[in-house]
Formats: sequence, structure tokens, C-alpha cells
Amino acid sequence: MAVATITETKQYLSFKLADEVFALDVAQVREVLDYITITKVPQAPEFMRGVINVRGSVVPVVDMRLKFGMEATEQTVDTCIIVMEIKMDEEVTVVGALADSVQEVMDMDPEQIEPAPKIGTRWRTEFIKGIGKHNDDFIIILDIDRIFSEDEILMVQGGIEEQAGAPSDQSDASGQTEVTN
Repeated sequence: MAVATITETKQYLSFKLADEVFALDVAQVREVLDYITITKVPQAPEFMRGVINVRGSVVPVVDMRLKFGMEATEQTVDTCIIVMEIKMDEEVTVVGALADSVQEVMDMDPEQIEPAPKIGTRWRTEFIKGIGKHNDDFIIILDIDRIFSEDEILMVQGGIEEQAGAPSDQSDASGQTEVTN
């Protein structure tokens, strides 16, 4: 979806990775969880940290910092997992994404969003729906459906299948914050 197709005010969940502020369409966010223990998956891609148990479902967790070529996420008191829905080939995959912290849910009008620059950015522009401006800060609005390739999603799903039968010592995420639309 290009910026030109954003024609109405939408809500976005903003979060930090290092010193950068990113945002996702709230419609694709299921919930935000406090950091919980992540079970490693053998032979998974480097950016896939493992899986968690979310109310009886196995959910893969990816480190967005690694996916974007940054240093791995360090666990702090603010580290959280954003559980989101990614659409690929008309199928929905639930994935957790590590974030340094969640900032806020905000409304953004189309006039506040501009196309990503074609040069001078260290992020691949096909991942970006646009650059928003909120309270004099720039926010990179991600196109979460385009961040992961079909092969990466298949690898993540393969890791889930391997772990689905394994017993989990993790409790349901007790420190969760529901994000509502």
C-alpha cells in the first residue's frame, strides 16, 4: 500500500528500535505483551528468536532489530513483544516482534504522512508505507506484510510446527496490554 492509497485517518501503534520510532497499523496488532521467556528453535534464521505460548497457541518471535540490520535486542524493563497479523498470499500468520519499547497509539491523517525517500535512508523503502510526522518527530510507518519474504514466513511456520508438540514451561503472558481498535 503506497502513501497515495492512505485516504483516511488511521490509528498506529508506535514503538522504538534503538533511537528510531516505527509504527504499525493498529488493525494488524493483536496485543502487546511484556517480555516473556522465548523458547529457541533449532536452525531458525538469525532474526527469529524462537517461539512463545500465547493462550495455548505457539507464536514465533522475531527480532525486528536483526531484521533491519541493527544489533540484537537487549532485554530491558521496557522490552515487549508486539503480537501482529501478517498477510501473505491471502493467509494470515501471527508473529510476535520484539521492540525496545511501545510508545503510544496515535491517530494520523493522510496529510501527516509522506512517501519514503528513495535515497538517503538506511531502510529498504518497500518495507515502508510512509514517513509520518507526529509532535515534530518523524515516524517510519512500516508495511508489515512486506517485511518478511514468503520463504522467511515458511521457515518461521516450520519452526512452529517443530515446537508445537514440545511441552512449554512458559506460562501465558501475564503482563499483557490489550490494544484495541
